[in-house]
Amino acid sequence: MTRVFPDLQEDMLLNLFHKGAKVQWTSRDLDWSAPVRMTSRERIALARLLTPVYFGEQSAMAGASNILPQLMAAGETTAQLYLASFIMDEARHFESLTRLYRQLGQHPLELREMPELLRYHNRIRKGDRADWVWGIAFSDVIAKHFYRAFGVAQADPLFGEMSKEILKDESRHLAFADQYLRRNVPLMDRARRQALVDLRDDLFRILQSMTEHVRADSAVFGVDADEYLSWVWMDVEKFGKRLGIDGIDEMDGTDGKDEMNGNGGGGPPAAAGKPGAVAPPRRPSRKTPPAVLASAAPEPAMARCFGCLISLLCGRRLVPA
Repeated sequence: MTRVFPDLQEDMLLNLFHKGAKVQWTSRDLDWSAPVRMTSRERIALARLLTPVYFGEQSAMAGASNILPQLMAAGETTAQLYLASFIMDEARHFESLTRLYRQLGQHPLELREMPELLRYHNRIRKGDRADWVWGIAFSDVIAKHFYRAFGVAQADPLFGEMSKEILKDESRHLAFADQYLRRNVPLMDRARRQALVDLRDDLFRILQSMTEHVRADSAVFGVDADEYLSWVWMDVEKFGKRLGIDGIDEMDGTDGKDEMNGNGGGGPPAAAGKPGAVAPPRRPSRKTPPAVLASAAPEPAMARCFGCLISLLCGRRLVPA
């Protein structure tokens, strides 16, 4: 941060920054005049299902503002620029979803109804900037499969159009995580890579627990909750293997990085099946997804709203890189 004129290399992160800047949109570009084509039960179900995604948009926006100074201190200029556009994306999603809730005449679940939201946010923010990017990649995979499954599973034109726009943003976020971690993971030792595997497993356990709260709501749209979790698990696992984020395989004692595929391109592989359709049952890989936590963490004192709580949590300094 002592340098006034930074290095600004032409790289993928800078390209992603420019790509994002050229395709900006806001909720005012969507057609809010059409009546909502959902039953009362579907409106309630969608509002409940959206809760983790909605909270995730807000926490990602706040978390990115804390990571930005770390990128500046590390001299990662193009990553700084991209993250600034990332914050704009999250703000746009959060504002659009807030307006959607009003259109539906519904509210997200309260924190007391889904306390795992706090556990998820807190787990992502423990660590340095690489941990945060890996956590955000996990969240983006969740969002990708959510909007593909539920954005097309119901015929409401407003939510369908919003889903399409958000998916475009999420694809850039995943590309950023891929490129950033591709640079940094090879510099990590075995223990550091294993810490990222542990983060992945912890987040998946929390996701499993959150999903139990909305299993019936998922069924309203014809989406099987277990298949949805399977899509997320396999996508994240393949993404991690390609980057070298893999631990010791308990089945055969080999280092998981030896099983990485040779694909050196783009982001994580797409889920099988057509977007929005329920994929056929698929067995998880040899590494079974982590089991649901045996007991939930104690519920913390609740703030007045998500934003108040996130601002309190983000006021603490993260562990320096």
